[in-house]
Amino acid sequence: MSEPTTAHTAYKAARDQLLQLHGDYDRAVAEFAFPDVGPVFNWASDWFDVVAQGQTRNALVIVEEDGSSVEVTYDDLYRQSHRVAGWLREQGVKRGDSVIVMLGNQTELWVLTLAIMKLGAIVMPTTSAVGPEDLTDRITRGGASFVICNAADTGKFDEVPGDYARLSVGEADGWTNVLAAWDAPDVTIEHPGTSADDSLLYYFTSGTTSRPKMVEHTQQSYPVGHLSTMFWLGLQPGDVHLNISSPGWAKHAWSSFFAPLIAEATIFVYNYARFDAKALLGQLAERGVTTFCAPPTVWRMLINADLSGGRGALREVIGAGEPLNPEVISQVERAWGLTIRDGFGQTEMTAAIGNTPGAPVKPGSMGRPLPGMPIVLVDPQTGQPSTTDEGEICFDLARRPVSLMKGYKGDDAKTAEAMEGGFYHTGDVASIDTDGYITYVGRTDDVFKASDYKVSPFEVESVLIEHPAVAEAAVVPAPDEVRLAVPKAYVALVAGHEANAETALSILAHCREKLAPWMRVRRLEFAELPKTISGKIRRVELRQREEALAGGAEADNIEYRDDQFPELKGSK
Repeated sequence: MSEPTTAHTAYKAARDQLLQLHGDYDRAVAEFAFPDVGPVFNWASDWFDVVAQGQTRNALVIVEEDGSSVEVTYDDLYRQSHRVAGWLREQGVKRGDSVIVMLGNQTELWVLTLAIMKLGAIVMPTTSAVGPEDLTDRITRGGASFVICNAADTGKFDEVPGDYARLSVGEADGWTNVLAAWDAPDVTIEHPGTSADDSLLYYFTSGTTSRPKMVEHTQQSYPVGHLSTMFWLGLQPGDVHLNISSPGWAKHAWSSFFAPLIAEATIFVYNYARFDAKALLGQLAERGVTTFCAPPTVWRMLINADLSGGRGALREVIGAGEPLNPEVISQVERAWGLTIRDGFGQTEMTAAIGNTPGAPVKPGSMGRPLPGMPIVLVDPQTGQPSTTDEGEICFDLARRPVSLMKGYKGDDAKTAEAMEGGFYHTGDVASIDTDGYITYVGRTDDVFKASDYKVSPFEVESVLIEHPAVAEAAVVPAPDEVRLAVPKAYVALVAGHEANAETALSILAHCREKLAPWMRVRRLEFAELPKTISGKIRRVELRQREEALAGGAEADNIEYRDDQFPELKGSK
């Protein structure tokens, strides 16, 4: 029988406080502090086991595209994770070992993650989209002793060197089948005695500008820090929570693992080979989903579908991953009467800024600092708190929250750079209003000047996607002899619209109507947008392309310029 520890009691008190303060942002910020879980802490043992044992509520529901499904109760997950932990221990997994987990949204992912945690080992979540080169890098830098993947993915490791044990879900030549653990006898794994400062997770960032950084989280930073994420999402015990995210990325840990299990909610997963907005909307209604979090790309696809079927049991709708454009929010609000609440965080932390349940939402703003988060805007030039209403989003390290990473594993120089001057630097620029609402401006290396005015790509992109033909857009500076640089838009079109001069004119005219003169899109190109494997747009590639074109490189697409359309002359 898993008995409450002192750490569990402190953690539960903090969790319950935030549940009770649901909808009361001011009190939550004034009264909440991250709990002191003591020097010895293991979330899987101290928290999960205590609340899960004997609990018949579903912890996990997975529905496949063909309609088949699996339901796993909290007690099932408790027992299975202990059995699997015992089996892993027999394979040699021990405290401090690094274990790559490369699985999809399947029961084994949750069971194995909990089992590894209960042994005091380090989880290295990895997306199945990576190839041999990335795997070699992760195994080398992360010091992986074990690899767990599906049998269908074992071939990816044929060319990956290293002395690591190979464990597969399913039969594969030369690999040990993890599924044998499901038939193992019941066993109770004792608390591994991990320090709160011991490593728990190694996450690799998606690397929009350079090779991925290895983010190190401790036994307390993510598990304790995600109390803020639970509050932002608005989760309550018994909720059915659907988060659209791929395993291997931090957002999956945020909203498909820690936050719902902290709240004692049900994690709902809908697996599909190809995204189908109509099918997803059907699942939301049929399965009684109460809280739904999705990236902007999914929200844009949903508003292009038919939302007239209503919101069903939905109470909270959330956007995450990248800033959400105001037009998307307004369309969902008109259809469902619910406001999508935006937020901000990084792999290096838990949710830090957000529009919280019950609080007014200002169009374009991602909200206010979440409880326990010492956010300050810093002037990038001076490194000191900004004296204006704009600056880089930073954490004040004098009040360092437990939710912040320990550092970039194996890269002291990069860690020191990120923590320079007594602040953790996110690299994101934002503005703040008199009510404390923070609005995203762009990455420090994305904002540029045109005609001596500062241009926020995000602000221009928000206007672009209001046009019915635009599915996605990325804005970068294009070198210009007169203005130094002008805004250029790379546009991906909604199905049914043609990439031609007529469409370009319509989009350029729309921007002229909506944007200040220095922010107008002067050039436009239809293209598939380059993205990281986590789906973030790589503006750096587009900027490099523009520099190459200015240097005489040959263009592979037609570029439309505003001065080639007489219809635009004399307009606003």
